Amino acid sequence: MAKLTTQSGNGTSFHGETINTTVSRLIEVIGEPQGQDNTGDDKVNFDWNCECEDGDVFTIYDWKEYRSIGLDEYIEFHIGSKDKLTSMKAAAELNMVI
Repeated sequence: MAKLTTQSGNGTSFHGETINTTVSRLIEVIGEPQGQDNTGDDKVNFDWNCECEDGDVFTIYDWKEYRSIGLDEYIEFHIGSKDKLTSMKAAAELNMVI
């Protein structure tokens, strides 16, 4: 299952995969976000650096909400990775638990 990682998310980008869930559910399943500034002043309010079961790194983040997000509000989160296959694996692993 997908989990938090200490590996860097540098070099990841969006490859078209998203998940619909809440910040609260991600915290419950993945853990506290490594990046958090829920002011809406930037392109991202919450982000997590994670890895798939096989160790491939991916990121989860809201994108361009430009507002404070309610912790129990369902929104679309982007999955960033170094390639499309990793994004698809991450989405599949996350969708099993969210």
